[in-house]
Amino acid sequence: MAETTPNHTQTVSGWAAFDTTGEIKPFTFKRRENGVDDVTVEIMYCGMCHTDLHCATNDWGNSMYPLVPGHEITGIITKVGSNVREFKVGDRAGIGFMAASCLECELCESNQENYCDKLQPTSNGVFWDGSITYGGYSKMIVADKRFVVRIPENLPLDSAAPLLCAGITVFSPMKDNNMLQSPGKKMGVVGLGGLGHLAVKFAKAFGLHVTVISTSPSKQKEAKERLGADSFLVSTDIKQMKMARKSLDFIIDTVSANHSLGGVLELLKLNGTLVIVGAPDKPFELPAFPLIFAKDNDHDFNYVGKRAVKGTIIGGMKETQEMMDLCGKHNITCDVEVIKPHEINEAMTRLANNDVRYRFVIDIAERSSSL
Repeated sequence: MAETTPNHTQTVSGWAAFDTTGEIKPFTFKRRENGVDDVTVEIMYCGMCHTDLHCATNDWGNSMYPLVPGHEITGIITKVGSNVREFKVGDRAGIGFMAASCLECELCESNQENYCDKLQPTSNGVFWDGSITYGGYSKMIVADKRFVVRIPENLPLDSAAPLLCAGITVFSPMKDNNMLQSPGKKMGVVGLGGLGHLAVKFAKAFGLHVTVISTSPSKQKEAKERLGADSFLVSTDIKQMKMARKSLDFIIDTVSANHSLGGVLELLKLNGTLVIVGAPDKPFELPAFPLIFAKDNDHDFNYVGKRAVKGTIIGGMKETQEMMDLCGKHNITCDVEVIKPHEINEAMTRLANNDVRYRFVIDIAERSSSL
Protein backbone atom coordinates (compact mmCIF):
# COMPACT_ATOMS: atom_id res chain seq x y z
CA MET A 1 0.00 0.00 0.00
CA ALA A 2 1.10 3.57 -0.59
CA GLU A 3 1.31 4.30 3.13
CA THR A 4 4.06 1.69 3.66
CA THR A 5 6.10 2.08 0.46
CA PRO A 6 9.54 3.43 1.51
CA ASN A 7 9.68 6.53 -0.70
CA HIS A 8 6.06 7.51 -0.01
CA THR A 9 6.86 10.26 2.46
CA GLN A 10 4.77 13.22 1.30
CA THR A 11 1.69 13.74 3.46
CA VAL A 12 -1.37 14.69 1.41
CA SER A 13 -4.89 15.72 2.33
CA GLY A 14 -7.70 14.27 0.27
CA TRP A 15 -11.12 12.66 0.27
CA ALA A 16 -11.82 8.93 0.06
CA ALA A 17 -14.47 6.22 0.15
CA PHE A 18 -13.83 3.70 2.93
CA ASP A 19 -16.49 1.05 2.22
CA THR A 20 -19.27 0.09 -0.18
CA THR A 21 -21.57 2.85 1.08
CA GLY A 22 -19.47 5.10 -1.15
CA GLU A 23 -19.57 7.93 1.36
CA ILE A 24 -16.63 10.27 0.76
CA LYS A 25 -14.78 11.46 3.87
CA PRO A 26 -11.57 13.41 4.54
CA PHE A 27 -8.47 11.23 4.28
CA THR A 28 -4.78 11.89 4.94
CA PHE A 29 -2.31 9.65 3.13
CA LYS A 30 1.20 9.46 1.66
CA ARG A 31 2.40 10.02 -1.89
CA ARG A 32 5.80 9.17 -3.34
CA GLU A 33 8.60 11.67 -3.63
CA ASN A 34 9.08 13.25 -7.04
CA GLY A 35 11.28 10.88 -9.07
CA VAL A 36 13.60 11.65 -11.96
CA ASP A 37 10.80 11.08 -14.51
CA ASP A 38 8.03 12.61 -12.43
CA VAL A 39 6.20 15.89 -12.13
CA THR A 40 4.40 17.04 -8.99
CA VAL A 41 1.10 18.83 -9.58
CA GLU A 42 -0.80 21.04 -7.17
CA ILE A 43 -4.37 20.04 -7.99
CA MET A 44 -6.72 22.91 -8.69
CA TYR A 45 -9.72 21.04 -10.07
CA CYS A 46 -10.91 17.47 -10.50
CA GLY A 47 -13.89 16.38 -12.57
CA MET A 48 -16.38 13.82 -11.30
CA CYS A 49 -16.93 10.86 -13.64
CA HIS A 50 -19.53 8.08 -13.34
CA THR A 51 -16.55 5.75 -12.89
CA ASP A 52 -15.83 7.53 -9.59
CA LEU A 53 -19.30 6.60 -8.40
CA HIS A 54 -18.97 2.96 -9.52
CA CYS A 55 -15.59 2.59 -7.83
CA ALA A 56 -16.64 4.31 -4.60
CA THR A 57 -19.49 1.81 -4.14
CA ASN A 58 -17.58 -1.21 -5.54
CA ASP A 59 -20.13 -1.74 -8.31
CA TRP A 60 -17.50 -3.52 -10.40
CA GLY A 61 -16.14 -5.66 -7.57
CA ASN A 62 -12.55 -4.41 -7.75
CA SER A 63 -12.45 -1.46 -5.34
CA MET A 64 -9.51 -1.21 -2.92
CA TYR A 65 -10.36 0.82 0.17
CA PRO A 66 -9.64 3.47 1.20
CA LEU A 67 -10.25 4.68 -2.35
CA VAL A 68 -9.46 8.23 -3.49
CA PRO A 69 -11.42 8.78 -6.73
CA GLY A 70 -10.68 11.20 -9.54
CA HIS A 71 -9.03 11.02 -12.97
CA GLU A 72 -9.95 14.37 -14.57
CA ILE A 73 -7.23 16.42 -12.92
CA THR A 74 -5.96 19.90 -13.73
CA GLY A 75 -3.42 21.93 -11.82
CA ILE A 76 -0.05 23.63 -11.72
CA ILE A 77 3.31 21.85 -11.81
CA THR A 78 5.35 22.57 -8.68
CA LYS A 79 8.30 20.22 -9.20
CA VAL A 80 9.93 18.34 -12.08
CA GLY A 81 12.39 15.45 -12.09
CA SER A 82 15.92 15.67 -13.49
CA ASN A 83 14.93 13.73 -16.64
CA VAL A 84 11.91 15.91 -17.41
CA ARG A 85 12.34 18.24 -20.38
CA GLU A 86 8.70 18.39 -21.52
CA PHE A 87 7.45 20.39 -18.54
CA LYS A 88 8.66 23.07 -16.17
CA VAL A 89 7.54 24.47 -12.84
CA GLY A 90 4.51 26.69 -13.33
CA ASP A 91 3.11 24.84 -16.34
CA ARG A 92 -0.61 24.10 -16.47
CA ALA A 93 -0.97 20.32 -16.48
CA GLY A 94 -3.64 17.68 -16.89
CA ILE A 95 -3.74 14.07 -15.70
CA GLY A 96 -6.38 11.68 -16.96
CA PHE A 97 -7.35 8.04 -16.48
CA MET A 98 -3.91 6.48 -16.97
CA ALA A 99 -1.17 6.36 -14.34
CA ALA A 100 1.02 3.64 -15.88
CA SER A 101 1.35 1.05 -18.63
CA CYS A 102 4.14 -1.36 -19.61
CA LEU A 103 5.63 1.18 -22.11
CA GLU A 104 7.17 -1.73 -24.04
CA CYS A 105 4.43 -3.62 -25.86
CA GLU A 106 3.31 -3.04 -29.44
CA LEU A 107 0.34 -1.02 -28.25
CA CYS A 108 2.41 1.28 -26.05
CA GLU A 109 4.96 1.79 -28.81
CA SER A 110 2.17 2.76 -31.23
CA ASN A 111 0.75 5.39 -28.82
CA GLN A 112 -2.19 3.20 -27.78
CA GLU A 113 -1.27 2.84 -24.11
CA ASN A 114 -4.96 2.88 -23.27
CA TYR A 115 -5.24 -0.68 -24.60
CA CYS A 116 -2.11 -2.03 -22.89
CA ASP A 117 -2.73 -5.20 -20.86
CA LYS A 118 -0.80 -3.62 -17.98
CA LEU A 119 -2.66 -0.30 -17.97
CA GLN A 120 -3.14 1.02 -14.44
CA PRO A 121 -5.64 3.79 -13.62
CA THR A 122 -4.92 7.00 -11.76
CA SER A 123 -7.34 5.90 -9.05
CA ASN A 124 -7.79 2.37 -7.67
CA GLY A 125 -4.85 0.89 -9.60
CA VAL A 126 -1.45 -0.55 -8.76
CA PHE A 127 1.56 1.58 -9.72
CA TRP A 128 4.96 0.26 -10.84
CA ASP A 129 6.27 0.36 -7.26
CA GLY A 130 3.40 -1.79 -6.00
CA SER A 131 1.52 1.06 -4.32
CA ILE A 132 -2.20 1.68 -4.72
CA THR A 133 -2.93 4.73 -6.84
CA TYR A 134 -4.86 7.53 -5.20
CA GLY A 135 -6.72 9.87 -7.54
CA GLY A 136 -7.51 13.54 -7.90
CA TYR A 137 -9.83 14.09 -4.96
CA SER A 138 -6.71 15.38 -3.18
CA LYS A 139 -4.50 18.44 -2.87
CA MET A 140 -1.55 17.21 -4.95
CA ILE A 141 -0.38 14.31 -7.07
CA VAL A 142 2.90 12.92 -8.42
CA ALA A 143 2.75 11.56 -11.97
CA ASP A 144 5.14 10.08 -14.50
CA LYS A 145 5.81 12.68 -17.23
CA ARG A 146 4.61 10.24 -19.92
CA PHE A 147 1.08 10.36 -18.49
CA VAL A 148 0.72 14.14 -18.23
CA VAL A 149 -0.56 16.63 -20.83
CA ARG A 150 -0.23 20.37 -21.13
CA ILE A 151 -3.39 22.49 -20.84
CA PRO A 152 -3.58 25.39 -23.35
CA GLU A 153 -3.39 28.81 -21.73
CA ASN A 154 -6.78 29.94 -23.04
CA LEU A 155 -8.73 27.06 -21.46
CA PRO A 156 -10.03 27.52 -17.90
CA LEU A 157 -8.72 24.73 -15.66
CA ASP A 158 -12.16 23.94 -14.25
CA SER A 159 -14.02 23.43 -17.53
CA ALA A 160 -10.97 21.77 -19.12
CA ALA A 161 -10.77 19.05 -16.46
CA PRO A 162 -13.49 16.74 -17.89
CA LEU A 163 -11.80 16.83 -21.29
CA LEU A 164 -9.22 14.44 -19.81
CA CYS A 165 -11.82 11.65 -19.70
CA ALA A 166 -15.15 12.67 -21.22
CA GLY A 167 -13.45 14.68 -23.96
CA ILE A 168 -10.94 12.09 -25.11
CA THR A 169 -13.58 9.35 -24.85
CA VAL A 170 -15.59 10.93 -27.68
CA PHE A 171 -12.68 12.51 -29.57
CA SER A 172 -10.77 9.25 -30.04
CA PRO A 173 -13.51 7.34 -31.93
CA MET A 174 -14.25 10.40 -34.05
CA LYS A 175 -10.60 10.51 -35.11
CA ASP A 176 -10.45 6.73 -35.56
CA ASN A 177 -13.44 6.89 -37.92
CA ASN A 178 -12.15 9.82 -39.99
CA MET A 179 -14.69 12.33 -38.72
CA LEU A 180 -12.16 15.07 -38.00
CA GLN A 181 -11.38 15.68 -41.69
CA SER A 182 -14.83 15.00 -43.14
CA PRO A 183 -16.84 18.24 -43.12
CA GLY A 184 -20.39 17.68 -44.24
CA LYS A 185 -20.53 14.08 -43.01
CA LYS A 186 -23.54 13.22 -40.88
CA MET A 187 -22.90 12.13 -37.31
CA GLY A 188 -25.35 11.03 -34.64
CA VAL A 189 -24.91 11.41 -30.89
CA VAL A 190 -26.99 9.17 -28.64
CA GLY A 191 -27.51 10.81 -25.26
CA LEU A 192 -26.92 14.45 -24.31
CA GLY A 193 -24.97 14.19 -21.08
CA GLY A 194 -21.36 14.80 -20.11
CA LEU A 195 -19.97 12.84 -23.07
CA GLY A 196 -22.75 13.63 -25.51
CA HIS A 197 -22.60 17.40 -25.27
CA LEU A 198 -18.84 17.31 -25.87
CA ALA A 199 -19.35 15.05 -28.89
CA VAL A 200 -21.72 17.68 -30.31
CA LYS A 201 -19.17 20.43 -29.69
CA PHE A 202 -16.37 18.48 -31.40
CA ALA A 203 -18.58 17.57 -34.34
CA LYS A 204 -19.65 21.15 -34.94
CA ALA A 205 -16.06 22.39 -34.65
CA PHE A 206 -15.06 19.98 -37.43
CA GLY A 207 -17.94 20.91 -39.75
CA LEU A 208 -20.13 17.84 -39.33
CA HIS A 209 -23.90 17.70 -39.59
CA VAL A 210 -25.00 16.60 -36.11
CA THR A 211 -28.13 14.75 -35.06
CA VAL A 212 -28.80 14.27 -31.35
CA ILE A 213 -30.79 11.14 -30.46
CA SER A 214 -32.42 11.21 -27.03
CA THR A 215 -35.33 9.78 -25.06
CA SER A 216 -35.99 13.29 -23.67
CA PRO A 217 -37.91 15.69 -25.98
CA SER A 218 -37.14 18.45 -23.46
CA LYS A 219 -33.49 18.40 -24.53
CA GLN A 220 -34.23 19.49 -28.10
CA LYS A 221 -33.97 23.22 -27.42
CA GLU A 222 -30.67 22.79 -25.57
CA ALA A 223 -29.26 20.57 -28.31
CA LYS A 224 -30.20 22.78 -31.23
CA GLU A 225 -30.26 26.34 -29.94
CA ARG A 226 -27.34 26.30 -27.50
CA LEU A 227 -25.06 23.49 -28.68
CA GLY A 228 -25.78 23.93 -32.38
CA ALA A 229 -27.04 20.46 -33.30
CA ASP A 230 -28.64 20.39 -36.75
CA SER A 231 -31.31 17.78 -36.01
CA PHE A 232 -32.92 16.09 -33.03
CA LEU A 233 -34.60 12.71 -32.85
CA VAL A 234 -36.70 11.37 -30.00
CA SER A 235 -35.65 7.73 -29.94
CA THR A 236 -39.04 6.56 -28.65
CA ASP A 237 -40.86 8.27 -31.54
CA ILE A 238 -41.21 5.44 -34.06
CA LYS A 239 -42.27 7.76 -36.89
CA GLN A 240 -39.28 10.07 -36.42
CA MET A 241 -36.83 7.18 -36.24
CA LYS A 242 -38.32 5.53 -39.33
CA MET A 243 -38.06 8.72 -41.38
CA ALA A 244 -34.38 9.08 -40.42
CA ARG A 245 -33.33 5.55 -41.45
CA LYS A 246 -30.10 5.33 -43.48
CA SER A 247 -29.30 9.03 -42.92
CA LEU A 248 -26.13 8.97 -40.76
CA ASP A 249 -22.52 8.08 -41.55
CA PHE A 250 -21.38 7.59 -37.96
CA ILE A 251 -22.94 7.42 -34.50
CA ILE A 252 -21.46 7.71 -30.99
CA ASP A 253 -23.61 6.10 -28.29
CA THR A 254 -22.83 7.69 -24.93
CA VAL A 255 -25.72 6.24 -22.90
CA SER A 256 -24.83 4.22 -19.81
CA ALA A 257 -28.38 2.91 -19.24
CA ASN A 258 -29.52 -0.37 -20.77
CA HIS A 259 -31.14 0.11 -24.19
CA SER A 260 -31.64 -1.62 -27.53
CA LEU A 261 -29.26 -0.80 -30.37
CA GLY A 262 -31.65 -1.90 -33.13
CA GLY A 263 -33.34 1.41 -33.84
CA VAL A 264 -30.05 3.30 -33.64
CA LEU A 265 -28.36 0.93 -36.09
CA GLU A 266 -31.11 1.50 -38.64
CA LEU A 267 -30.13 5.18 -38.76
CA LEU A 268 -26.78 4.27 -40.34
CA LYS A 269 -25.98 4.34 -44.04
CA LEU A 270 -24.11 1.60 -45.87
CA ASN A 271 -20.73 1.00 -44.14
CA GLY A 272 -21.89 3.12 -41.22
CA THR A 273 -20.36 2.59 -37.80
CA LEU A 274 -21.86 2.76 -34.33
CA VAL A 275 -19.30 3.28 -31.56
CA ILE A 276 -20.23 2.46 -27.97
CA VAL A 277 -18.58 4.60 -25.29
CA GLY A 278 -21.21 4.24 -22.56
CA ALA A 279 -21.04 1.19 -20.28
CA PRO A 280 -24.44 -0.13 -19.14
CA ASP A 281 -24.32 -2.68 -16.32
CA LYS A 282 -26.49 -5.10 -18.34
CA PRO A 283 -25.92 -6.47 -21.89
CA PHE A 284 -27.21 -4.51 -24.87
CA GLU A 285 -30.01 -5.83 -27.03
CA LEU A 286 -28.27 -6.20 -30.40
CA PRO A 287 -30.60 -7.58 -33.11
CA ALA A 288 -28.89 -9.07 -36.15
CA PHE A 289 -31.16 -7.75 -38.90
CA PRO A 290 -30.16 -4.06 -38.66
CA LEU A 291 -26.51 -5.10 -39.09
CA ILE A 292 -27.31 -7.00 -42.28
CA PHE A 293 -30.42 -5.46 -43.82
CA ALA A 294 -32.07 -2.07 -43.97
CA LYS A 295 -35.82 -2.05 -43.55
CA ASP A 296 -37.70 0.30 -45.89
CA ASN A 297 -41.11 -0.37 -44.37
CA ASP A 298 -42.72 -2.82 -42.00
CA HIS A 299 -42.54 -5.74 -44.42
CA ASP A 300 -39.83 -5.26 -47.07
CA PHE A 301 -36.07 -5.48 -46.79
CA ASN A 302 -33.34 -4.31 -49.09
CA TYR A 303 -29.67 -5.04 -48.81
CA VAL A 304 -28.29 -1.78 -47.49
CA GLY A 305 -26.70 -3.09 -44.32
CA LYS A 306 -22.99 -3.70 -43.80
CA ARG A 307 -23.02 -1.81 -40.52
CA ALA A 308 -20.47 -2.16 -37.74
CA VAL A 309 -20.58 -1.86 -33.96
CA LYS A 310 -17.38 -1.05 -32.03
CA GLY A 311 -16.40 -0.03 -28.55
CA THR A 312 -13.56 2.24 -27.42
CA ILE A 313 -12.05 3.53 -24.19
CA ILE A 314 -10.39 6.94 -23.74
CA GLY A 315 -7.29 7.43 -25.96
CA GLY A 316 -3.51 7.27 -25.90
CA MET A 317 -1.38 10.08 -24.46
CA LYS A 318 -0.31 11.49 -27.82
CA GLU A 319 -3.93 11.59 -28.92
CA THR A 320 -4.99 13.18 -25.63
CA GLN A 321 -2.50 16.02 -26.11
CA GLU A 322 -3.70 16.43 -29.71
CA MET A 323 -7.28 16.67 -28.45
CA MET A 324 -6.32 19.22 -25.80
CA ASP A 325 -4.48 21.36 -28.36
CA LEU A 326 -7.48 21.28 -30.70
CA CYS A 327 -9.73 22.25 -27.80
CA GLY A 328 -7.46 25.23 -27.27
CA LYS A 329 -7.62 26.12 -30.97
CA HIS A 330 -11.42 25.84 -31.16
CA ASN A 331 -12.09 26.99 -27.59
CA ILE A 332 -13.89 23.77 -26.67
CA THR A 333 -14.56 23.18 -22.97
CA CYS A 334 -17.01 21.17 -20.92
CA ASP A 335 -20.13 22.71 -19.43
CA VAL A 336 -19.55 22.28 -15.70
CA GLU A 337 -21.04 22.85 -12.28
CA VAL A 338 -18.20 23.68 -9.89
CA ILE A 339 -18.57 22.43 -6.32
CA LYS A 340 -16.51 22.60 -3.12
CA PRO A 341 -15.04 19.47 -1.48
CA HIS A 342 -17.67 19.45 1.29
CA GLU A 343 -20.32 19.08 -1.44
CA ILE A 344 -18.88 15.87 -2.94
CA ASN A 345 -21.40 13.48 -1.38
CA GLU A 346 -24.35 15.59 -2.46
CA ALA A 347 -22.87 15.71 -5.97
CA MET A 348 -22.39 11.91 -5.95
CA THR A 349 -26.10 11.49 -5.19
CA ARG A 350 -27.06 13.88 -7.95
CA LEU A 351 -24.63 12.16 -10.32
CA ALA A 352 -26.32 8.82 -9.62
CA ASN A 353 -29.62 10.48 -10.59
CA ASN A 354 -28.14 12.13 -13.71
CA ASP A 355 -28.92 15.49 -12.14
CA VAL A 356 -26.06 17.52 -13.57
CA ARG A 357 -25.54 19.61 -16.69
CA TYR A 358 -23.14 18.37 -17.72
CA ARG A 359 -20.25 17.57 -15.39
CA PHE A 360 -19.43 18.23 -11.75
CA VAL A 361 -15.95 19.61 -11.13
CA ILE A 362 -14.50 19.85 -7.62
CA ASP A 363 -12.71 23.08 -6.75
CA ILE A 364 -9.92 21.25 -4.90
CA ALA A 365 -7.93 24.41 -4.21
CA GLU A 366 -11.17 26.16 -3.16
CA ARG A 367 -10.44 29.28 -5.16
CA SER A 368 -13.14 31.79 -5.94
CA SER A 369 -12.68 31.71 -9.72
CA SER A 370 -11.24 29.49 -12.46
CA LEU A 371 -7.68 29.84 -13.74
